[in-house]
Amino acid sequence: MKRIVILMLTLSVFVLGACSLKPPEWAKPEKKDDLNDIKLGLSVSTLNNPFFVSLKDGVIKEAKKKGMEVVVVDAQNDSAKQINDVEDLLQQGVDALLINPTDSAAISTAVQSANNIGIPVITLDRSADKGDVEALVASDNVRGGEMAGEYIVKQLGEGAKVAELEGVPGASATRERGKGFHNIADDQLEVVAKQTANFDRTKGLSVMENLLQGNPEIKAVFAHNDEMALGALQAINSSGKDIMVIGFDGNDDAIKSIEAGKLTATVAQQPELIGELAVQAAGDVLQGKKVDEKIDVPLKLVTKE
Repeated sequence: MKRIVILMLTLSVFVLGACSLKPPEWAKPEKKDDLNDIKLGLSVSTLNNPFFVSLKDGVIKEAKKKGMEVVVVDAQNDSAKQINDVEDLLQQGVDALLINPTDSAAISTAVQSANNIGIPVITLDRSADKGDVEALVASDNVRGGEMAGEYIVKQLGEGAKVAELEGVPGASATRERGKGFHNIADDQLEVVAKQTANFDRTKGLSVMENLLQGNPEIKAVFAHNDEMALGALQAINSSGKDIMVIGFDGNDDAIKSIEAGKLTATVAQQPELIGELAVQAAGDVLQGKKVDEKIDVPLKLVTKE
């Protein structure tokens, strides 16, 4: 009798578990030929960063042009919040998800949740480590990191001592920009210090203050985004040192700083274009058209010259 009870409980757990994996009927996407009848969900890593605000604006502008509705959620650089946000978007019955991941590994579970109910996913600027993504719309972050390294070598010569401010740990942009930079720096420069500042200006300031105290010989800094670069620049100016600072993104504050002769350079992306191309890709997927797995957005090095 005891064995029968245990068997029945085991079967019950199995059946309930299986039922929980089955997507609800209301959540399954309808086939829509009319773009005016499409609702997009956009999950942004943080709207406390001008780059991602521009990315969001590009999405909204292109969606409005096509008559699509967009629901925007801000993860505030919190991976757990982003997963919950995406689950909420799925509950709202979005037809496609546009995700700018806070963490490329953590977001995988949310991508797989969308996969389970047939909702197509487009990632913007950063990739997802797992799950089926229809397209990644992004700049070539590896090449951008190389461009920064090459510029420092050109300006200071080989062997110059440099520091690196890294982005959010786990983000694909952090890994790729760092990889590209080290493709050049490991052979032609001396990286004496590197530390994460989480793509944040305030943290870029505090981290740079600490790095300067321990490494007074630094001649240049490569920051994985402009926000950290601008924070580092503030710390450097306060120290009275003359150190090159190269950022990444090309946001308005960085461009103005370069024009004013303060920030040295930035590897400029086109965040609005990333947003626009992501909306176009989502529309194509929902209409049954084939899209490229990687949609590249051009980069350029911006200096005062």
